[in-house]
Amino acid sequence: MTKDSKVHLIGNAHLDPVWLWQWQEGYAEIKATFRSALDRLNEFPEFVFTCACAAYYQWVEENAPEIFAEIRERIAEGRWVVTGGWWIQPDCNLPSGESFARQSLYGQRYFLEKFGIMATVGYNVDSFGHHGMMPQILKRSGMDYYLFMRPEEHEKHLDSDLFWWESEDGSRVMTFRLSDSYANFTRHGKDAKILKHQRLAKEKGHDYMSFYGVGNHGGGPTVANLQLIDEIREEHGRDQIILSSPNQYFSDVVKENPTIPVVKDEMQRHAIGCYSAHSESKANNRRVEHRLLSAEKFSSLANLWLGLPYPMAPLQLAWENVMFNQFHDIMGGCSIKEAFDDVREFHGEALAIGARSLNAALQKISWAIDTMKPEVKSLSKDKDWQSWEQDDLGAPIVIFNPLSWEVETHVKVNKKLKSITDEAGTSTAIQIVRASRTNAKDDKWDSLITARVPAFGYRVYWTYRDKDIPAEPLAGEVHAADNMLENAKIRVQLDAHTGYISSIFDKTTNSELLNGKGAVPIVIDEHHSDTWGHALVQYRIEIGRFGDAQIKILEQGPLRATIRVTSYYNSSVLRQDFSLSEHSSDVQVRVKLDWREKHKMLKLSFPIHVDQPQSVSEIPYGFIERPTNGNEVPGQQWVDVYGIVPGLASGEDQQFRGMALLNDAKYGYDVLGSEIRMTVVRSPIYADHFGVRDDQVEFMDQGVQEFAYTLTPHSGSWKDGRLVQKANELNVPPLLIWETYHEGTLPQYGEGIVISAASVVATAFKRAEDGNGWIVRCYETLGQDTQCEFKLQALQREWRTTFGKCEIKTFFIPDDSAIAVGEVNFVEIADPK
Repeated sequence: MTKDSKVHLIGNAHLDPVWLWQWQEGYAEIKATFRSALDRLNEFPEFVFTCACAAYYQWVEENAPEIFAEIRERIAEGRWVVTGGWWIQPDCNLPSGESFARQSLYGQRYFLEKFGIMATVGYNVDSFGHHGMMPQILKRSGMDYYLFMRPEEHEKHLDSDLFWWESEDGSRVMTFRLSDSYANFTRHGKDAKILKHQRLAKEKGHDYMSFYGVGNHGGGPTVANLQLIDEIREEHGRDQIILSSPNQYFSDVVKENPTIPVVKDEMQRHAIGCYSAHSESKANNRRVEHRLLSAEKFSSLANLWLGLPYPMAPLQLAWENVMFNQFHDIMGGCSIKEAFDDVREFHGEALAIGARSLNAALQKISWAIDTMKPEVKSLSKDKDWQSWEQDDLGAPIVIFNPLSWEVETHVKVNKKLKSITDEAGTSTAIQIVRASRTNAKDDKWDSLITARVPAFGYRVYWTYRDKDIPAEPLAGEVHAADNMLENAKIRVQLDAHTGYISSIFDKTTNSELLNGKGAVPIVIDEHHSDTWGHALVQYRIEIGRFGDAQIKILEQGPLRATIRVTSYYNSSVLRQDFSLSEHSSDVQVRVKLDWREKHKMLKLSFPIHVDQPQSVSEIPYGFIERPTNGNEVPGQQWVDVYGIVPGLASGEDQQFRGMALLNDAKYGYDVLGSEIRMTVVRSPIYADHFGVRDDQVEFMDQGVQEFAYTLTPHSGSWKDGRLVQKANELNVPPLLIWETYHEGTLPQYGEGIVISAASVVATAFKRAEDGNGWIVRCYETLGQDTQCEFKLQALQREWRTTFGKCEIKTFFIPDDSAIAVGEVNFVEIADPK
């Protein structure tokens, strides 16, 4: 660009609805800020105001309709500019891929309904890092441009603040990183910030954005701001320093078509402590995301099969709660303690809505299944109801699978049973396990079975209290002895004193899978860290380990063997139940932690025995490979370390193997060499930025929490481990409904979807927002081009398509079967391009 390079002054108010205050104060802050912005628009004819976040507009619409009416007029005029397109400015690492899709769906549709527009510029100026699939998510949200600030230059060097950002699938968005704060400037003679950006515009060869306006607790541009700006423009050129918006900035830059670099990387790393601060809200986020998706899937099937009204409005309210709680200062765990009391309430409402919707759908489906066996029908005709014996006829249960592939897994039935069969009468093995009930001496046992349930579907199993129906012998055995778990595939040895895993031995390859002790609970010092983890890249200052373990065998097979390890550190207690099944090499662990430490962190360590290790982990709707340098990084449901099998003979072909760590509640970890360390808990002071540390402060995550993780060994690379499927199976177990005898229109086995490609999974199945069809969202999980065929039995629809590597596709299936299945974006609008 030439001497005509311009500075675009962006009038905004950074609005944190929650941070050092609760949402009720944020509600008032937003109304006051919007009123102030409207007043400035009345007073200064050239002033333009920029604001994101549909949630803020909804608050003002419902509580100050006169302000909302003025905003609508200013938007139509073009002087109030909507950006972002999302419900809130979320944490941009930790929500699931589908949560980002819902931010777009509900945010963009709100703007479209209320103002007749959609945002074209993604806008997350204060979020603490941005995952690598963001360009595709933005493009599928109707946004071609992106604006952010963190990480800043001292945290991540970029050759240019203006660049093309590319995700793994090849999607690109033009992106600008702010070089200074989104908030107000201070007066230095004239103004150093604006003049600095004018100089940068000329040096960089492209226009520059410069933000102004009182922020964090709202406020926006002031009269003094605008008067100062007028003076600067008068002195340094009104054509070179303009009152603008992000929309105008990108429109002008695109016209000039500057040569800018392409960056294919995640935007990290800022505030590494936010990946693991406040365990409860993070665990509830994971729970509610999956619950709502399950509720949508089975509500869709119950509507299609049986006409149950689809709960569109309640589910949207639940998603609005989830999206609000994903605001970066909430999801990042850096707000005040009182704010998290509200977060618990919002999550609770969403979980309850999901539970009611899901239960209504499951009960509707199970009640419509024909459970009248011939022998039951015969008794019914004779009206000999009193002669029924449960142990002769059996009691039906219906097991549901919300996932888009067939699942074979253990299911616990809350009764002590003698036998169980599938709908065809084939008996399956049972293991009697301890129940949570303690109300009666003989009623403290449940039954563990292995169930195989179809995708998006259900299956009836028949339970017998006293009738003995022999099952086929199991293909393998599992047992626990001393400090060891063993089946035909793997042997797990625990250290008798510490409780650490001393060995995971692969019996199929006669090789050790660990390179040292595993499941080691390492205590890390955090006195040098604030709540955010500002200015840090690692948490690796070890100050102790849990030990003095007590080891107890809980279960002895034949389906599952379990050993409980209880270990101690100061006043903290860690209980881990290590389980191994008869048919799998996966080591499943359920954890109960009573944490009493302050300014400390707990990590669990797993050194994997491979050479030349590589690390890959899940990110929203994708994956990323990262250096194994020990830096703290964000992750989602799985992280994997794989490499070359050690000790191969000279000249022998290289072979790969690895091990994945799956979890159901955690988001932070590090990998150094071949060692994975999962961050379990942190205990900083609430919302502490090295402030007053006296005896009146409160520390996070004191007390009891529970979660689960799984160690998944595999041969080959991470792509050979079915990690996406296994991680989802850990997070989304089957659902069970007890039934009785009744006639019905549904069979005892029902499959909802068939997807031909193993690398493609369907994450969402819901009613279309316009009420004229159905939505199925899928993504390619392994980074490879894939041909795929779909069968959606409930709609009697079949279609085929091609997925590019890591591609996300949203299918619209019209109610009118004469109209072909088509593709839409996250907003459920066909892409005009």
